[in-house]
Amino acid sequence: MATARASPGGLETGSPSGSAGNRRSAIPGAAGAGSPSGSARNRKRRAASLSLARSLVTPEGVDLGVTLASAGSRAAAFLLDAAILIAVAVIGTLIIVFGAVGLGSQGFEPLFIGWLVLMFFLRNVYFIAFEAGPRAATFGKRIVGIRVVSRDGSGLSIDQVIARNLMREIEVLLPLSLLLSGGGLGVVDTVTTLFGLAWSLLFAFFLLFNRDRMRIGDMLAGTWVVEAPRRVLAENLSGRRAAVGRGFKFSKAQLEAYGIAELHKLEEVLRSDHPAALATVAETIQRKIGWRDRSVEPRPFLIAYYDDLKAHLERKLLLGNRRANKHSK
Repeated sequence: MATARASPGGLETGSPSGSAGNRRSAIPGAAGAGSPSGSARNRKRRAASLSLARSLVTPEGVDLGVTLASAGSRAAAFLLDAAILIAVAVIGTLIIVFGAVGLGSQGFEPLFIGWLVLMFFLRNVYFIAFEAGPRAATFGKRIVGIRVVSRDGSGLSIDQVIARNLMREIEVLLPLSLLLSGGGLGVVDTVTTLFGLAWSLLFAFFLLFNRDRMRIGDMLAGTWVVEAPRRVLAENLSGRRAAVGRGFKFSKAQLEAYGIAELHKLEEVLRSDHPAALATVAETIQRKIGWRDRSVEPRPFLIAYYDDLKAHLERKLLLGNRRANKHSK
């Protein structure tokens, strides 16, 4: 487990050794004896969990402790996304076909162009748009309960999202095109078919043969796909202030200390609910903003600061002043 230390100017990583991608985090409750009949099964389950556990240390020095998504979860998410895309494609195609019938030959060309645009959107924009969002997950990933993260612990960048998804063209769509091209011409091209099939199988099972369950796109982009349990903060978003008390009041200068990137990291820390991480982040923020009362409980303090920082940034965003992180002006 990585440690963190605070400095007057901000948060620093105090990880003892190694990178975030090469260290495993301990899983609470991993030890313990089960019944004699189920002990072997429990040992296998714990071993599987430990093999997918990783340490994800943010630039602020907070170890979030993630679990990699299994190959089965990723396959299920991809199939769900594929089903969604196919359904949209079929509906869009039917609309265009019926429109072409109604408009006649003169309206066919613009409708065909619209169909091409729709196919392009489905193939390229769907995955990029949703994974670049705050939840970093497509509909399929959300249903299964997984998401994409950056392996270095920083926020997921648009460059990483584009890189990992454009590789899908080579990993999946190109071999499928080779497979379909042989049959589309009415010619049994054995070499092309076998090559496309081998290509598809190679990339489909590639994530089974590396310890971090990464496909080629993940390796190039520096990303992981991790479990994202459906958890919410203990308090309701609209009623948390009443639950934690109204004793925390922050000045504008104190709220200016951090930006949007730190707000997202703070939310992740609150969702993880690790006592050590909460205490470390609370102490660091208190030093950064000059908070005098260090006896307050970390979680209520962080919830109050999160609420006020979020509201402060939203007001600035409405006024056209977006601050990406604590280093921005």
